[in-house]
Amino acid sequence: QEIYSIDWSSHKKDCFITGSWDNTIKLWTPTQAQPLRTYAEHGSSVYCAMWDARSVRFASASGDNTLKIWDTRVGHSVQTIMAHPNEVLTLDWNKYQDNILFSGSVDKSIKMWDLRRANVPLTELHGHAYAVRRIKASPHFGNILCSVSYDRTFCLWNLEKEEPLVEKLETHTEFVVGCDFSLFIEGLVATCGWDSNIFVWKLGRA
Repeated sequence: QEIYSIDWSSHKKDCFITGSWDNTIKLWTPTQAQPLRTYAEHGSSVYCAMWDARSVRFASASGDNTLKIWDTRVGHSVQTIMAHPNEVLTLDWNKYQDNILFSGSVDKSIKMWDLRRANVPLTELHGHAYAVRRIKASPHFGNILCSVSYDRTFCLWNLEKEEPLVEKLETHTEFVVGCDFSLFIEGLVATCGWDSNIFVWKLGRA
Protein backbone atom coordinates (compact mmCIF):
# COMPACT_ATOMS: atom_id res chain seq x y z
CA GLN A 1 0.00 0.00 0.00
CA GLU A 2 1.07 3.57 -0.65
CA ILE A 3 3.18 5.20 2.08
CA TYR A 4 1.77 8.68 2.52
CA SER A 5 3.81 10.27 5.31
CA ILE A 6 7.29 10.18 6.85
CA ASP A 7 8.79 12.13 9.75
CA TRP A 8 12.11 11.94 11.60
CA SER A 9 12.14 12.34 15.37
CA SER A 10 14.09 15.35 16.62
CA HIS A 11 13.94 13.96 20.16
CA LYS A 12 14.94 10.35 19.50
CA LYS A 13 17.26 11.08 16.62
CA ASP A 14 17.72 7.53 15.30
CA CYS A 15 14.01 6.92 14.62
CA PHE A 16 11.39 7.92 12.09
CA ILE A 17 7.74 7.07 11.50
CA THR A 18 5.71 6.37 8.37
CA GLY A 19 1.97 6.47 7.75
CA SER A 20 0.37 4.32 5.07
CA TRP A 21 -2.80 3.55 3.18
CA ASP A 22 -2.69 0.12 4.85
CA ASN A 23 -4.08 1.94 7.96
CA THR A 24 -0.84 1.56 9.95
CA ILE A 25 1.96 3.66 11.35
CA LYS A 26 5.39 2.08 11.56
CA LEU A 27 8.35 3.06 13.75
CA TRP A 28 11.73 2.59 12.04
CA THR A 29 15.45 2.94 12.59
CA PRO A 30 17.80 3.19 9.59
CA THR A 31 19.99 0.40 10.92
CA GLN A 32 17.47 -2.36 10.23
CA ALA A 33 15.13 -3.29 7.39
CA GLN A 34 12.12 -4.23 9.52
CA PRO A 35 10.05 -1.81 11.61
CA LEU A 36 10.66 -1.58 15.34
CA ARG A 37 6.91 -1.47 15.91
CA THR A 38 3.68 -1.36 13.93
CA TYR A 39 0.67 0.60 15.21
CA ALA A 40 -2.58 -0.66 13.70
CA GLU A 41 -5.55 1.00 15.40
CA HIS A 42 -6.80 3.30 12.64
CA GLY A 43 -9.80 2.15 10.62
CA SER A 44 -8.70 3.83 7.40
CA SER A 45 -5.66 5.28 5.64
CA VAL A 46 -3.11 7.21 7.69
CA TYR A 47 -2.49 10.43 5.79
CA CYS A 48 -0.11 12.10 8.22
CA ALA A 49 2.03 11.11 11.21
CA MET A 50 4.21 13.67 12.98
CA TRP A 51 6.41 13.69 16.05
CA ASP A 52 6.02 16.10 18.92
CA ALA A 53 9.47 17.71 18.82
CA ARG A 54 9.64 17.87 22.60
CA SER A 55 8.87 14.26 23.52
CA VAL A 56 8.65 10.61 22.46
CA ARG A 57 5.02 10.95 21.43
CA PHE A 58 3.61 11.47 17.95
CA ALA A 59 0.22 12.18 16.38
CA SER A 60 -1.54 10.64 13.38
CA ALA A 61 -4.36 11.80 11.11
CA SER A 62 -6.58 9.31 9.32
CA GLY A 63 -9.38 8.74 6.89
CA ASP A 64 -11.38 7.36 9.83
CA ASN A 65 -11.96 11.04 10.86
CA THR A 66 -9.73 10.79 13.94
CA LEU A 67 -6.51 12.08 15.38
CA LYS A 68 -4.60 9.67 17.58
CA ILE A 69 -1.78 10.39 20.01
CA TRP A 70 0.86 7.72 20.56
CA ASP A 71 3.69 7.24 23.06
CA THR A 72 6.56 5.05 21.83
CA ARG A 73 7.03 3.67 25.34
CA VAL A 74 3.74 1.78 24.99
CA GLY A 75 2.37 -0.26 22.12
CA HIS A 76 -0.99 1.46 21.73
CA SER A 77 -2.50 4.93 21.32
CA VAL A 78 -2.91 7.01 24.46
CA GLN A 79 -5.62 9.34 23.12
CA THR A 80 -8.17 9.39 20.31
CA ILE A 81 -9.94 12.55 19.12
CA MET A 82 -13.01 12.42 16.89
CA ALA A 83 -11.62 15.42 15.09
CA HIS A 84 -13.77 16.01 11.98
CA PRO A 85 -16.90 14.67 10.28
CA ASN A 86 -14.75 13.77 7.25
CA GLU A 87 -11.27 12.43 6.55
CA VAL A 88 -8.41 14.13 8.39
CA LEU A 89 -5.62 14.75 5.88
CA THR A 90 -3.05 16.73 7.82
CA LEU A 91 -1.84 17.80 11.25
CA ASP A 92 0.92 19.78 12.91
CA TRP A 93 2.09 20.53 16.44
CA ASN A 94 2.35 24.06 17.81
CA LYS A 95 6.05 24.76 18.22
CA TYR A 96 5.67 26.88 21.37
CA GLN A 97 2.76 25.47 23.36
CA ASP A 98 2.77 21.96 24.79
CA ASN A 99 -0.33 19.90 24.02
CA ILE A 100 -1.56 22.18 21.19
CA LEU A 101 -2.23 20.45 17.88
CA PHE A 102 -3.80 21.51 14.57
CA SER A 103 -5.76 19.35 12.11
CA GLY A 104 -7.05 19.88 8.58
CA SER A 105 -9.76 17.93 6.83
CA VAL A 106 -11.79 17.14 3.74
CA ASP A 107 -14.54 19.14 5.48
CA LYS A 108 -12.56 22.32 4.49
CA SER A 109 -11.85 23.31 8.09
CA ILE A 110 -8.78 23.61 10.30
CA LYS A 111 -9.16 22.92 14.01
CA MET A 112 -6.95 23.73 16.98
CA TRP A 113 -6.89 21.24 19.84
CA ASP A 114 -5.68 21.25 23.43
CA LEU A 115 -4.92 17.62 24.21
CA ARG A 116 -5.73 18.16 27.88
CA ARG A 117 -9.34 19.10 26.99
CA ALA A 118 -9.90 17.60 23.55
CA ASN A 119 -13.66 17.05 23.71
CA VAL A 120 -14.11 20.27 21.68
CA PRO A 121 -11.62 22.25 19.57
CA LEU A 122 -10.20 25.52 20.88
CA THR A 123 -11.01 27.17 17.57
CA GLU A 124 -12.08 26.41 14.01
CA LEU A 125 -10.71 28.18 10.94
CA HIS A 126 -12.74 28.49 7.75
CA GLY A 127 -11.42 29.98 4.52
CA HIS A 128 -10.80 27.15 2.09
CA ALA A 129 -13.40 26.06 -0.47
CA TYR A 130 -12.17 22.44 -0.72
CA ALA A 131 -10.22 19.93 1.34
CA VAL A 132 -7.32 21.22 3.44
CA ARG A 133 -4.33 19.25 2.20
CA ARG A 134 -1.48 20.51 4.39
CA ILE A 135 -1.04 22.75 7.43
CA LYS A 136 2.18 23.99 9.02
CA ALA A 137 2.67 25.86 12.27
CA SER A 138 5.25 28.64 12.23
CA PRO A 139 8.63 27.84 13.80
CA HIS A 140 8.96 31.51 14.79
CA PHE A 141 5.56 32.49 16.23
CA GLY A 142 3.13 30.36 18.20
CA ASN A 143 0.10 32.19 16.78
CA ILE A 144 0.93 31.83 13.05
CA LEU A 145 -0.22 28.97 10.84
CA CYS A 146 -0.34 28.38 7.09
CA SER A 147 -2.43 25.99 5.03
CA VAL A 148 -2.93 24.86 1.43
CA SER A 149 -5.89 23.24 -0.22
CA TYR A 150 -7.38 21.49 -3.21
CA ASP A 151 -9.02 24.87 -3.89
CA ARG A 152 -5.55 25.92 -5.24
CA THR A 153 -4.96 28.51 -2.51
CA PHE A 154 -2.44 29.24 0.23
CA CYS A 155 -3.79 30.78 3.46
CA LEU A 156 -1.91 32.53 6.27
CA TRP A 157 -3.59 32.62 9.68
CA ASN A 158 -2.98 34.68 12.82
CA LEU A 159 -4.76 33.05 15.72
CA GLU A 160 -4.58 36.17 17.87
CA LYS A 161 -6.69 38.28 15.48
CA GLU A 162 -10.45 38.57 15.49
CA GLU A 163 -10.38 37.75 11.77
CA PRO A 164 -7.61 35.14 11.71
CA LEU A 165 -7.35 34.77 7.91
CA VAL A 166 -4.82 37.48 7.12
CA GLU A 167 -3.69 36.46 3.64
CA LYS A 168 -5.02 34.24 0.85
CA LEU A 169 -2.92 33.68 -2.29
CA GLU A 170 -4.21 32.07 -5.49
CA THR A 171 -1.14 31.64 -7.70
CA HIS A 172 -1.25 27.87 -8.25
CA THR A 173 -3.42 26.57 -11.10
CA GLU A 174 -3.93 23.07 -9.68
CA PHE A 175 -4.30 21.38 -6.28
CA VAL A 176 -1.80 22.77 -3.74
CA VAL A 177 -0.49 19.85 -1.69
CA GLY A 178 2.52 21.09 0.28
CA CYS A 179 3.67 24.09 2.31
CA ASP A 180 6.47 24.74 4.77
CA PHE A 181 8.05 27.62 6.68
CA SER A 182 11.79 28.20 6.51
CA LEU A 183 13.33 27.42 9.86
CA PHE A 184 16.08 29.99 9.34
CA ILE A 185 14.43 32.94 7.55
CA GLU A 186 11.43 34.47 9.29
CA GLY A 187 8.40 34.83 7.00
CA LEU A 188 9.74 32.68 4.18
CA VAL A 189 7.25 30.02 3.01
CA ALA A 190 7.31 27.59 0.09
CA THR A 191 4.34 25.87 -1.56
CA CYS A 192 4.06 23.14 -4.19
CA GLY A 193 1.19 21.81 -6.28
CA TRP A 194 -0.06 19.50 -8.99
CA ASP A 195 0.68 22.25 -11.52
CA SER A 196 4.40 21.24 -11.24
CA ASN A 197 5.22 24.63 -9.71
CA ILE A 198 6.96 25.66 -6.51
CA PHE A 199 6.37 29.16 -5.18
CA VAL A 200 8.41 30.85 -2.47
CA TRP A 201 6.69 33.63 -0.56
CA LYS A 202 8.26 36.32 1.66
CA LEU A 203 5.49 37.29 4.02
CA GLY A 204 5.38 40.26 6.35
CA ARG A 205 4.38 40.05 10.00
CA ALA A 206 0.78 38.87 10.02
